[in-house]
Amino acid sequence: MTRRTVIAVLEGAHPVRGLERLAGLAEVRVTPAEGLARALDGADVLYLWDYFSGALPAAWHAAGSLRWLHVAAAGVDKLLFPELVASDVVVTNAHGVFDQPMAEYVLGAMLHAAKGFGPLRDAQREARWAWREGRNIGGSRALVVGTGSIGRATARLLRAVGVRVEGAGRTAREHDDDFGRVHATADLAAVVGAFDYVILLAPLTPATENLVSAEVLGALKPSAVLINAGRGRLVDEDALVGRLQAGALAGAVLDTVAVEPLPPAHPLWSLPSVFVTPHMASNADSWLDDLAAQFERNLLLWLEGRPLPGVVDKTLGYVPSGRPSGG
Repeated sequence: MTRRTVIAVLEGAHPVRGLERLAGLAEVRVTPAEGLARALDGADVLYLWDYFSGALPAAWHAAGSLRWLHVAAAGVDKLLFPELVASDVVVTNAHGVFDQPMAEYVLGAMLHAAKGFGPLRDAQREARWAWREGRNIGGSRALVVGTGSIGRATARLLRAVGVRVEGAGRTAREHDDDFGRVHATADLAAVVGAFDYVILLAPLTPATENLVSAEVLGALKPSAVLINAGRGRLVDEDALVGRLQAGALAGAVLDTVAVEPLPPAHPLWSLPSVFVTPHMASNADSWLDDLAAQFERNLLLWLEGRPLPGVVDKTLGYVPSGRPSGG
């Protein structure tokens, strides 16, 4: 008699969706972080519903039978510890689930900055009729840093409203269906000065940490806006604060910061040109159900021995694009 597949599910702050369907396909062990080692003993699959958990390295000794790990997130930078990277365990992420929500967030961030919604909201609180002149985003130039599926969805949405979009990825290329032109991220300091909006959607890897350095920030034109929906550590945060405090940058919309939650005394909270959101660009009213449905689809493929979508290159730290990709 064939042994049933065993799935360990690491639960988190949000209730795990879709468990009743999984139970018909495999033995399911749902566990909090403190019970992860017990749940991993004999498990074939680990489903990291708690995608920010740091519990796996300490439980790795019990993962001898593990063959596949799926994380319900796009970024895997908190997950790829050396023992996992060196193992034969296949890692997949929530590739595609967050494309549309994050593209819409970026569009909203651009509109927030261009139309002055922040100052207008402040004026409303004071019952003050504060007429101001906004900017059009149609005809503006945006550089999307990160050319994976989220960056591509963002580029398509922005182009639909008249934004002139280019990309920045690991390698440069002159022609790309979604971006038109893609610059090498190594050349950011030389190219960012041509853009009104610089949008960060790249994964955090050793190659992208501090990608937006003091030099890159210094090359931005004073009227530019930085939007970070990738990872906080993509940016030299001290240098960013310095430019904003000096009035040398029009503004920033930050969904991710180096330390989360952002400490209450951090200057980014009080800078009038900054809009901070609590790492929620990828969230939408359907995101939990979408994540559950994706894992169920992937599990069916895995049980049939078919290729899985969204396989992470553990040495690069992200899912390589099917097209020529940077990211």
